[in-house]
Amino acid sequence: MANTASARKRIRQTEKRTIRNRARRSRVRNFLRKVETAIAGGDKTQAQEALKAAQPELQRAATKGVFHRNTVARKLSRLSARVKQLGGAPA
Repeated sequence: MANTASARKRIRQTEKRTIRNRARRSRVRNFLRKVETAIAGGDKTQAQEALKAAQPELQRAATKGVFHRNTVARKLSRLSARVKQLGGAPA
């Protein structure tokens, strides 16, 4: 257990940050899941809309330090390539 006041404060700060980061990570995963579902369904327009909604969430997660910016760039690049490969109505 922490002995000093500053160490106790650090524990409180870490707990808050952990909860916040867990929520952000979960939110990003939900957006990614929507894109994956649309890709699996083969609906290009729906996949494009889902990707457009997921992109700012991923970027925000990188800004907040939840994900590394290169990880976000890689995920977005791979997802957009997969959406681009889909058949269907061009947008």
